[in-house]
Amino acid sequence: MISGLLKGIIGGILLMTQFEGSAMPLKNGDWRATLRRPDGKEIVFNFIVKDSAHKQVLYIRNAGERLLVDDIVIQGDSVWIHLPFFEAQLRARILENGDLQGVWLKRGVDNYQVVPFVAVHDDAMRFVAGTGNAMAISGRWKAEFRSGEGKAPDLRVGEFVQKGAVVTGTFLDPTGDFRYLEGVMDGDSLRLSCFDGGHAYLFTARLEPGGRLSGGQFFSGAAGYETWTAIKDEKASLPDEFTLTKWKQDAGVLQFSFRDIDGRTVSFSDARFRGKIVLIQIMGSWCPNCMDETQFLSKAYAAWYKRGVEIVGLAYERSTDFARSQNSLRSFQQRFDVQYPLLITGVAVGDPQRAEKTLPQLEKIVGFPTTIFVGRNGKIEKIHTGFSGPGTGVHYAEQQEEFNRVVEGMLAE
Repeated sequence: MISGLLKGIIGGILLMTQFEGSAMPLKNGDWRATLRRPDGKEIVFNFIVKDSAHKQVLYIRNAGERLLVDDIVIQGDSVWIHLPFFEAQLRARILENGDLQGVWLKRGVDNYQVVPFVAVHDDAMRFVAGTGNAMAISGRWKAEFRSGEGKAPDLRVGEFVQKGAVVTGTFLDPTGDFRYLEGVMDGDSLRLSCFDGGHAYLFTARLEPGGRLSGGQFFSGAAGYETWTAIKDEKASLPDEFTLTKWKQDAGVLQFSFRDIDGRTVSFSDARFRGKIVLIQIMGSWCPNCMDETQFLSKAYAAWYKRGVEIVGLAYERSTDFARSQNSLRSFQQRFDVQYPLLITGVAVGDPQRAEKTLPQLEKIVGFPTTIFVGRNGKIEKIHTGFSGPGTGVHYAEQQEEFNRVVEGMLAE
C-alpha cells in the first residue's frame, strides 16, 4: 500500500503533466542521487546524463559499471525515467535550479514500493570521506548476515579493493553476488552502496583495530534490513554451486511445455531440443544475477548453437499475469539480444510450490538463476545454482570458464 504522504507526492508529480510550455531538459553531466527510506536512512547513487543520437540518455554508475537508461520522457518540468528492468522508474520534478525531486517506483506483486528521492547536478561524489587516515580494508572477508533474532546467519564472502579512501567490491553469495558496490573508508567506518534501477543497497560497518568488521548494517530497498559482521580470511569460501540444487535421480527424461513471450507453446519434446545438449536457465526479469548470466549466455549461445547446443529460459515472474510477464521479459530479451526462447511458466517466483508446478524433477528451486545441464538423452547431468557476475572480477571469468568446460565435456561424450 502507498501511504497518504507518498500518494500526495506522486499525485503532485502526475499533476505536473499539466504544465504549459516547452520541456526543461536534464542537465548533462554528473549527478548524485539520494533515496530516502521511511526509517531515515539514505541510499546514495550516481548517474551521468549525456546527449546521444539527438536525445538524452542516462548511465547509472556503480564502480566500473555504466548501466544505460535510454527511455526518458520530459514534459514541461516533469521527467519520467523508465528503468530498463525490474518494472521500476524514477518520476521527478525538475526544480528551478535544475535539480530533481521525486520518487522511485518499483512494482511488486500487487502494489508499488515508493521511495522519495532527490538528485543534485554537478556532483560526482558518492560519499565524502573525512580528512583522517582511512584504515585498510582490501582483501577477502568471511561475513555473517542475520535478518532477525534467533535466525541462522547467511554466510557470504566480501571482496574489497581500496584506493585511498575509495572502496569498491562486492559480497559473494551462494546464489550469486551483490553486483558492483562503491563507497568509502572514512577512518574506521565503511560505507558502500549500489543502485541498479530495481535494487538499492547500503552497507555500513566499523573496522576494529584487530581486523574485524563489527556493527554492520545492510539496508535494502524501502524497508529491508540485516545486521552483519566479518573477519578477514583470504581462504573464505562458499559451497560448491553444483551441489546446492538436488534432483530426483530416477526422474527420467525432462518434460515441460510453456508459452514463449509471443504466446506460442514450446515443449522440451520439440524437435529443436531432441538429441541435443540443452541448458535450461531458471530465471526472472526481476533478478540482477539473472541479468548478468543472460548477458553471458546470450553471447555464448551464438557459438554453442552451431555445435548442437540449445538454451531455453524458464521465467518465474513476480506475477502470474501473462501480459505483465510478457512485457517485462520482452524488454529483457531486447536489451541482451536473447536469441534462445524465453518461456513464461505462469508461476510466481514467490510460490512455495514453484518447482512442483513446473519442474517436478527438482527437489526445489534454491535460487535464481539456476542452470540445468541436460544431456543428449534428455536427462539432467548437472545443475549449477547462482551466477557470479562482472562485479566479482576474477570470479566472473572463472564462472564463464567453468560453464564452457562443462559444455565442452558434454559435447565430447
